[in-house]
Amino acid sequence: MAARPARRPPKPHSAQVVRTERLTPHMQRVVLGGDGLADFAAGTCTDHYVKLLFPAQGVSYPEPFDIQRIRDEFPREQWPVTRTYTVRAWDPVLRHLTLDFVIHGDEGLAGPWALRVQPGETVRLLGPGGAYAPDPAADWHLLVGDESALPAIATALEALPGGARVRAFVEVSGPEEEQKIDSDAEVVWLHRGSRPVGEALIAAVRGLSFPDGRMHAFVHGEAGWVKELRRMLRMELQIPREDISISGYWRLGHDEDGWQASKRDWNARIEAEQEPAAGSGEQTAA
Repeated sequence: MAARPARRPPKPHSAQVVRTERLTPHMQRVVLGGDGLADFAAGTCTDHYVKLLFPAQGVSYPEPFDIQRIRDEFPREQWPVTRTYTVRAWDPVLRHLTLDFVIHGDEGLAGPWALRVQPGETVRLLGPGGAYAPDPAADWHLLVGDESALPAIATALEALPGGARVRAFVEVSGPEEEQKIDSDAEVVWLHRGSRPVGEALIAAVRGLSFPDGRMHAFVHGEAGWVKELRRMLRMELQIPREDISISGYWRLGHDEDGWQASKRDWNARIEAEQEPAAGSGEQTAA
């Protein structure tokens, strides 16, 4: 049997910075645009994401930019570094792509870039991906996340019709990090202060009186606390897997490169530990 040809990586989009905006002390907005987004298309998912491509330090790449050529001709340590960010908004008429960045001073790669980037600068990105949107057939919605999930939660809330039954919990460092969301749904803002990330979210969901009816949930953020709520929802409450979008966007003590390298194994191990056993009352496929 002949070997399959290697799959060519997707062609990156090329965009220019249109404007930037400081939303809160720790959240920076960057709006991208330009003809290079002519083929960009975000659908109905409210957790659409893109992968920004940052040149390796001190490395320049030949034009026209070709990610396959770079991978063929450059050593791996000189490949562009990717960072994943949720699409906060996409305007197909103006071709404006809005991304919000959590920033922690000079820490990390993308946050400091978002603070210093200027209008007109070129950005290359892959995507979008995405898998979740609030199910209109659900009786109510549970949305839970830390700062990293705030753009997706805000997008989901704005996509829901007025009057939808929602329980939304967002953990931020303090009141100065709260944001205005164009939705009539109530958001419970939890202020972390000096507590470990996610501790307040776990307590809030455990203390929640779950409404009657079918729930559709979105639970994303730091992998440690997400793991605890996954155990609650899947094992204790036996919520069907298809009714929950749940994943760790990041993991404390890991940058994105390290987390992405270990995330598949982490998720597989957690799923093996936390899946309800057949016969426990949950329906399983025949």
